[in-house]
Amino acid sequence: MKKMWRANARVVERRGGREAEERGGVISVVLAHGYGASQAVWDKLVPSLSKSHNLLLFDWDFTGAGAGKDDDEYTYGRFADELIAVMEERGVGASGAVVVAHSMSAMAACIAAQRRPDLFAHIFLVCASPRYINLEEEGYVGGFEEAAIHGMLAAMESDFDGWVRSFLPNAAGDASAVEHLLKSFLAMDPTVALKLAKMIFLGDQREVLDGVKTPCTIVQVKADFAAPPSVAEYMHLRMKGAATAVEIIGSVGHFPQLVAPQQLLDILAGVLRLREAAAEAEHDDAGTVEIAGGIDVAI
Repeated sequence: MKKMWRANARVVERRGGREAEERGGVISVVLAHGYGASQAVWDKLVPSLSKSHNLLLFDWDFTGAGAGKDDDEYTYGRFADELIAVMEERGVGASGAVVVAHSMSAMAACIAAQRRPDLFAHIFLVCASPRYINLEEEGYVGGFEEAAIHGMLAAMESDFDGWVRSFLPNAAGDASAVEHLLKSFLAMDPTVALKLAKMIFLGDQREVLDGVKTPCTIVQVKADFAAPPSVAEYMHLRMKGAATAVEIIGSVGHFPQLVAPQQLLDILAGVLRLREAAAEAEHDDAGTVEIAGGIDVAI
């Protein structure tokens, strides 16, 4: 049964539409936003991407509206299944899509790619983190001490509006981005927002990385307090089963699609060229193109 929230998904078709994709060489791009945002967070990328690619955008339901009795618990596995469902419903990914997954959506995309590898040609992870809490005994730097996370959750529970207004200036990285994000953050149901925050900030999804087989680009921001570059390095080293690359954007904040859109587009364009070359080769039965692994860190 189609869930109500998935009705907000929209496909933006490139010139030539689906026929061009069916001829081979055109890759669909799925844009999955993170916690507190909406599909509007991609507005600065859509005009450029839609010139050459079919796009799928959607809004995760952070309001709780239309939730069923089984929707009280939030897990990354649940979001992974929803991502797969919306891709199937909108007919993208039949020949493999490049899925651009920001923040919370990144780990959901990693799980979804393992469950349905046929739908995913490449996962492009933006400001991702499998674990936000530091583990000193393991030498893992996630960016936060556990006490700080519990303090943040307590602030959310006592005054969600006040927490949003104090959190966004640090997270956004730019004053104009704060204004953009306020509407979507404040549209969240506070109870849902708190449950999701616990899923994200108290969770540990590092084992998920071990099962990733899909080629992956990990994009981190140089000055992102929520997901520092050390997390990208950790993810790259742990994803031993996939061809991975790391790119560091020289910007500030957790939302490069708002404050450094061209840098993000430039990295994504390189990935799309490689994937299209592979798709064309497969379509013409002319062999396959492998994406080399390795790490390319540009600061």
